[in-house]
Amino acid sequence: MFGALVVRHLPGSRRAPLSIERTDQGLFLLWLAFMGLLVFASLLLWQAGAWHRLIEADPTRLTIVIVLMFIGCSGWAGRRAWVLGRQRTALDQAQHAGSWSGEFLQGTAQPGADRASWLLVLGERAHGPHEMAWWLNGIQLKLGLLGKVIGFSILALNLGQLESFDPSQSAQLLKSLTGGLGIALLTTVTGLTGNILLGLQLMRLDRFADALVADALALSLTSDGASDGDRPTGP
Repeated sequence: MFGALVVRHLPGSRRAPLSIERTDQGLFLLWLAFMGLLVFASLLLWQAGAWHRLIEADPTRLTIVIVLMFIGCSGWAGRRAWVLGRQRTALDQAQHAGSWSGEFLQGTAQPGADRASWLLVLGERAHGPHEMAWWLNGIQLKLGLLGKVIGFSILALNLGQLESFDPSQSAQLLKSLTGGLGIALLTTVTGLTGNILLGLQLMRLDRFADALVADALALSLTSDGASDGDRPTGP
């Protein structure tokens, strides 16, 4: 929900959803294209040996935890994009049986129905599951910062164990000192990268869910207006 609020206040955020998203499972197709780019970039890094060096340089294995968390959350985002796409199709094609928008429209059409309560239910179904994903997205960043603290702690311990400086052992000394610095930098970069890339996916999900709720509400208000117009206004 917080990500959706941020997106609304960005310049141009009130534009209509992307045209591809209004097609059948367009949001899921966008997610597939995004993940395809990430997989391609990962293969390039693998061929360059970056992943191997990343694992070797981080004895804490926090980078592996962050990467696995990112993969799991991205898989969930793809599944969520599929679910939201089905709900969008049901709303656009007026297939309201068993859909969130159908329950909302049927509930608000009842005499004396509380539209605000039904809107909260619809909003919870559209946005509620995203809260845990946003929390895990923040955990990625916190794990990166934890690795930074651990790396600088190792660096400080190595400095504290120095009793004298021997020029003949300078290479070994630099290797032991830069080990902690490497942990700090690699975990921080991995956490920041995962946080940004997953945040892009979750923001798009929130924006799509916002459009779904808004269109369902607009359809409900239009239906009420049409019903009021059919009522006799005089005795």
